[in-house]
Amino acid sequence: MIATVAVITSGTCSAGSESPAAHWLVENGPRELEILFRAILYHPSTPILITDDHGNSREASAGVSKLLGLPREKIIGRPVDDFVPPSFKPEISQLWRALQEQGEQEGTLRLLGPDRSPLEVEFTAKGNVLPVRHILVLRDKTAPAETEHGPTDRIPSWVRDYALFLLDVDGRIVTWYSGAERIYGYTAGEATGQHVSFLYPSEEVARVSFEEKLKRAAAEGHLGNEGWHLRKDGTRFWANVITMALRDENGELQGFARVVRDFSERHEKDEKLRRSRTRVRPIPSESTVAGIVSGEFDHVPEANDAFLEMVGYSREDLLAGRLHWPDLTPPEYAPLDDLAHEEGLRFGACTPFEKELIRKDGTRVPVLVATAVLKLSPFRWITFVQNLRERDRFESIEDADVETKQDFEEIVGVSAALRRVQRQVEVVAPTDANVLILGETGTGKELVARAIHRMSPRKNLPFVTLNCAAIPTGLLESELFGYERGAFTGALSQKIGRFEMAHRGTLFLDEVGDIPLDLQPKLLRALQEKAFERLGGTKTIPIDVRLVAATNRNLTQMMGDKLFRSDLYYRLRVFPITTPPLRDHPEDIPILARHFTKKYAEKMGRQIDKIPSETMHALVSWNWPGNVRELENFIERSVILSTGARLRAPLAEIRPDAMQVASSTTLEQVEREHIVRVLRESGGVVTTAATRLGLHRTTLNAMMRKLGISRKDL
Repeated sequence: MIATVAVITSGTCSAGSESPAAHWLVENGPRELEILFRAILYHPSTPILITDDHGNSREASAGVSKLLGLPREKIIGRPVDDFVPPSFKPEISQLWRALQEQGEQEGTLRLLGPDRSPLEVEFTAKGNVLPVRHILVLRDKTAPAETEHGPTDRIPSWVRDYALFLLDVDGRIVTWYSGAERIYGYTAGEATGQHVSFLYPSEEVARVSFEEKLKRAAAEGHLGNEGWHLRKDGTRFWANVITMALRDENGELQGFARVVRDFSERHEKDEKLRRSRTRVRPIPSESTVAGIVSGEFDHVPEANDAFLEMVGYSREDLLAGRLHWPDLTPPEYAPLDDLAHEEGLRFGACTPFEKELIRKDGTRVPVLVATAVLKLSPFRWITFVQNLRERDRFESIEDADVETKQDFEEIVGVSAALRRVQRQVEVVAPTDANVLILGETGTGKELVARAIHRMSPRKNLPFVTLNCAAIPTGLLESELFGYERGAFTGALSQKIGRFEMAHRGTLFLDEVGDIPLDLQPKLLRALQEKAFERLGGTKTIPIDVRLVAATNRNLTQMMGDKLFRSDLYYRLRVFPITTPPLRDHPEDIPILARHFTKKYAEKMGRQIDKIPSETMHALVSWNWPGNVRELENFIERSVILSTGARLRAPLAEIRPDAMQVASSTTLEQVEREHIVRVLRESGGVVTTAATRLGLHRTTLNAMMRKLGISRKDL
């Protein structure tokens, strides 16, 4: 195994000699990969240890804590020898020597259980998933062989080994460690320097835009996805992939860290679990106080009084570190917790699900839980918990989907991605927590904001919106906070701002990333102190406002560039919701197409009964860079063009060759067509289109006048 590491190191250096970024990856990448690896491994209920060459524990999963009866912090840093009977210590030393020589080991260990009595466990060990980092996976042989979630008489395949490697900014492999070699079958010499696409089947290579996925990982910080991967011997496996963007101290992108696991066996199990939890019954909007708890790894430093009361712990218990999230979960709910963690890694938040929590006195409380990932490195999370004890008295209908459909009447679709967003809205809406809605332009962020307001106790009070990108910079402060008469030239009378308009209701700030840096402290103060002064005024005005914000910009990158305050970011991002791009849930396109066709046909007095199969196939096949808004605009144009009962769509616009420009086309024509297309995809919003084009709004307006682009062209 030492020889293998040397090959990897040698291959890495030769690859890295080509650029400073590759050198940075070689020097800093293993440390960043280990941080990502720890975020993945700390949570599973399966006992997993990361160790070094000397058998010292570097990370321990929640399953190890349960197995040994020790908190995670009392395991990390200690040698595995400390947890075995004295007579078994020589065998542990022999295990580490054999692991370094052979790279893999399996067998039986004797550990000390929670009561310090000997415990016989099965183990499998894999060497050098990272340099001098090994995986030791355990299974209590005395545990039940079968549960309702499947057999437990063997160590699951998806936790036995891990492929870790580093990519440069273009997607070429820079380092390739032993776990990757075992899973894919390629040596370091064969993989290093290759583009990551060589690990995918040919049809996946044709379907997947690797450049697009890496761009998303860079913009969002990390990206999770699943799909078929290809081994060297030609066999396939279902891969779970977590890709994290790596940036230097100046915020410059240097490459990507990637962890791949073989989920071939787990994939079907997860789908069954998802189906088993799909019928989440509605939470009454009167339940306004939710338990909120946040932490780093398994440590819980923050929880509100509602959560502490729910689980029967005092604030003294919290401050003394006696509250550990894994200890609150009964064993039978561990698979659902594991699935929620995986969804958080992939999607940023899990689909809310029902479970029970163990109170301090040993009794149980039924709850609805939704967890969002705040940061991947180091791993930080926040969870909203609703007490379900009083729910039964609110239930009056058998099918929960009826109410869900009414609450989400503007959000059309049945995909798992959309349902996940809906469930997150259901959990956070009854609270007063600030919500940050993230997602590309045209994904329905305002519809999500309206749904949050409609399902909250404030639903009969004002819902006030403000697009921060649509207001000139100098006027944004007065729009938010209002002004007094004489505050500036032209202020002939007093004007109240959006905060006052939204008093006791909900204020939705769209494109919050466009708020100028010098205005952000005043917004932060208004949110913290729930009070503000009008422009030119001295009177402090108290407010009771629930804030929902949205943006399609990368606020994390903006913080690094000193364009957005970190304290404001964390104040807004109490509970993040990410709206998925349309290309991530194409199964909703036929439903959306029918919905928009019916909507605009009724509006225009047309009778359109059918969408031709050729049209529907073209709609599903198109990538829709402008997402649902672009699809809606396309369907509206199609309805205008239709004269009979069949939808007549301009399919030439959404075919691959539509992106190609004829050689006879002039530069001015190309510019005009491109600007018109981006404006259509942006719903005619000039500010959004300017951002996508990398232009100032005034520059785009000047170009539109020069090229003769008007509203009728859209």
